[in-house]
Amino acid sequence: MAHTHARPGWDPLGVTPDGLGGVNVALWAEGASLIQLCLFDDDGQERRIDITHRVFNIFHGHVHNVPVGTRYGFRVHGPWDPSHGHRWNPNKLLIDPYARAVEGELSLDPSIFGHVGTDDLAFNAADSAEFVPRSIVVDSNFDWGQDKHHHVPWGDTVIYEAHVVGLTKLHPGVPEHQRGTYAGVAHPLVIEHLKSLGVTAVELMPVHQSVNEIHLLETGLTNYWGYNSIGYFAPHAAYSSAGTRGEQVNEFKQMVKDLHTAGLEVILDVVYNHTAEGNEMGPTLSFRGIDNDDYYRLRDGGRHYTDYTGTGNTLDISKPHVLQLVMDSLRYWVTEMHVDGFRFDLASALARSMHDVDMLGTFMSTIHQDPVLRRVKLIAEPWDVGPGGYQVGEFPSLWTEWNGKYRDCIRDFWRGSTGIGEVGWRLTGSADLYASEGRRPFASINFITAHDGFTMNDLVSYESKHNEANLENNRDGTNDNRSRNYGVEGPTDDPAINRIRDRQLRNLFATLALSTGVPMITAGDEFGRTQQGNNNAYCQNNEISWVEWQHTFRQQDLLNFNRQVMQIRRSHRAFRQRYFFDGRPMTEGGPKDLAWIAADGHEVPESSWHDGSQRTLGMYIAGDLQDRPDGPPVSDDSFLMILHAGEQEIQFTLPGMPYGASYRRILDTEADQSAPSEANEAAGSVVRIAPFSLLLFRVSD
Repeated sequence: MAHTHARPGWDPLGVTPDGLGGVNVALWAEGASLIQLCLFDDDGQERRIDITHRVFNIFHGHVHNVPVGTRYGFRVHGPWDPSHGHRWNPNKLLIDPYARAVEGELSLDPSIFGHVGTDDLAFNAADSAEFVPRSIVVDSNFDWGQDKHHHVPWGDTVIYEAHVVGLTKLHPGVPEHQRGTYAGVAHPLVIEHLKSLGVTAVELMPVHQSVNEIHLLETGLTNYWGYNSIGYFAPHAAYSSAGTRGEQVNEFKQMVKDLHTAGLEVILDVVYNHTAEGNEMGPTLSFRGIDNDDYYRLRDGGRHYTDYTGTGNTLDISKPHVLQLVMDSLRYWVTEMHVDGFRFDLASALARSMHDVDMLGTFMSTIHQDPVLRRVKLIAEPWDVGPGGYQVGEFPSLWTEWNGKYRDCIRDFWRGSTGIGEVGWRLTGSADLYASEGRRPFASINFITAHDGFTMNDLVSYESKHNEANLENNRDGTNDNRSRNYGVEGPTDDPAINRIRDRQLRNLFATLALSTGVPMITAGDEFGRTQQGNNNAYCQNNEISWVEWQHTFRQQDLLNFNRQVMQIRRSHRAFRQRYFFDGRPMTEGGPKDLAWIAADGHEVPESSWHDGSQRTLGMYIAGDLQDRPDGPPVSDDSFLMILHAGEQEIQFTLPGMPYGASYRRILDTEADQSAPSEANEAAGSVVRIAPFSLLLFRVSD
């Protein structure tokens, strides 16, 4: 093993090709005494190069003869004192925090984790290089052509949440070698499906390089979801069909370029709240070995990790160099990889200053002043597991939020367990949460399902979770599913139960599509994908999680219906409101912009909003709507939507003027397929509303 010394180099941080066959090396490591760049040849032989020059706690140098594609890592020297948070150990090969690509998996070997106590220096003397991933030197050149960000207005955005592997692993039209890869996501047949559904943005579950947790390796499972990041600049190598020596970077870029060409934006689900190194019993892979007590929030004098994330550790975004890492990563994905926005996992953890969530703190303020990031889509998962972490409705004005209250309310309403009291807020953009401080309806990312929890099909098929395949004795996953099985747990041949389940699927999807706000569809819900009752399939990289593209007749009917509903949304601005309703006429003598109609054809009385037994609500949306501040109204059709979550059919009187003179039914979830009606029904007519059904009427004056 050869040791050499490097001459001085310079920023940027990371290992960057100089265009002449060498690299510039720069690594921030405040408390370290020595940095070694470790280069590996194709036979796995290691060459160590001492990086001794240091400016502002950045070790830097220039190294000749390091071609693109070279595997490398760092060894960082310093004191070993875990009781005070210091875990420097040159026996551990470390991933470059700024690596543009990473190759290899974490192997199950006692040299890299500490089930017998990581405070024991002798135990930690074993070399980890054979068992951990390695960083890759990457050339950033790529022909983007005329590619550009689309900046689709939030009011027109429809998000499709998908996993790179799960979306195409079973797709028969995608070439086999591209299934489950970045190339598969951008396959023309996949794009055609997304476009037919009215999707404008693909939100990819984590694509940062990640590794499996030790307990999953011990049971033979994998972290399929990928919320276990270790490389914030590196697209996950296992999702590449082209190779892992840097080819994954260009394949990711080509995916983005192809999706942009089709008019689709790309949003990344990012995990900056914690890393894959876990708690003090976890593996030393990167940050822990570079400067543990500065990268992480520690407690008990530094011996243990503060955990606001439920994963064992929390990155300390309040530290300048950690904040720089996160901001550099975000800007890289926008400027170099051309992505259009981010969904921040457990975003409340990022907003914590000291211990409390602070929406005026360093992270939020830095995002807001950044000329690149303030222009992209920013979505918060507005909670973490720490005290005071539930922050729905509290994020600043540039942010949108996963609206967990929308999810819970709509689930409860359609399963018949709540009245109409909260439903009005949720259908209209949740003004009670977002109207303050200049926020608009699109601040609400409306969703009924997500990767975490039941699929929409399972929401109407199971009342209990069935997570036995996770090998945790069904203890994992939430018990608060707000679901209903209608008489049988799981699949059934009973036609009556299947009819009500199918109707409820249409109700849920139609409600999502026609609510004010930004709808988020979970991949496969549009045709009734099942996870067999598993509501926490994070470790199931198999048919439980993968989208099945071979549809039954029932699934095809559901897909046709959902495409029709999304076409209605796309064609009518009434369902894409830019501003909150105010309950007043937009034109003199006209109807209110929004009115709530009871079954008797009159406006809902105040008492009904507080009556938990009420299961029926009519929502009138006027065709005159506000399109810009203080501007004249724009015209669209007016609509009456009726939601009935009761178990018995009812009679509903269509309201008279000023709401409308006649009504044409264009959607009815009772029917398997809802073709537009040719007949108009006069105001004052009484229409039958089937149990658990939604009707939509176009209104004429």
